[in-house]
Amino acid sequence: MKYYILFGPPGAGKGTQAGAMAERYNLCHISTGELLRSEIAAGTELGKQAKTLIDAGNLVPDEVVESMIEAKFRSTKGVDGFLLDGFPRTIAQAKVLDEMLEKHGESVTACLSIMIPDAMVHERISHRAAIEGRADDARPEIVENRIRTYHAKTEPIIRYYKDAEKYCEIDGTGSITEVHDRIFHLMDRF
Repeated sequence: MKYYILFGPPGAGKGTQAGAMAERYNLCHISTGELLRSEIAAGTELGKQAKTLIDAGNLVPDEVVESMIEAKFRSTKGVDGFLLDGFPRTIAQAKVLDEMLEKHGESVTACLSIMIPDAMVHERISHRAAIEGRADDARPEIVENRIRTYHAKTEPIIRYYKDAEKYCEIDGTGSITEVHDRIFHLMDRF
């Protein structure tokens, strides 16, 4: 079983690329946001717990998200692996993921990071805001804060996976097809 982690700044094209990656390599794409919404809609115990917290205006604790991911690993059949998008976000979560997989004699295959320059993040998010009408993406100071937050939160995790020799950086500039090709060329080696 393969376990890939997908990283990249806002606007890097993770959502666009994840579908193609999942399809080509028969992976289950796990987006933590979608997973939470799915568990809540299904009315599972974890979903009920998450809904109670969200309805009260609280963040869903790591343990709940981690339990949902572990449950998804166990319940998903007929795939060759998983593509994690939005998890782990901290070194503590990365260590929990390692422990989760080690219990079954498995480990993270690779951390794939789609990288684009900060100026391109501004460009792409502004473009997306105009097309999708996302007011939160239209203000430059909001975009700048998202970039700062991304760098502050992900750089320690990038170091963690570099130290484990599992970090792979992909140039996210160019056309969707060009980026697909770079990702596929890299993933074909695994």
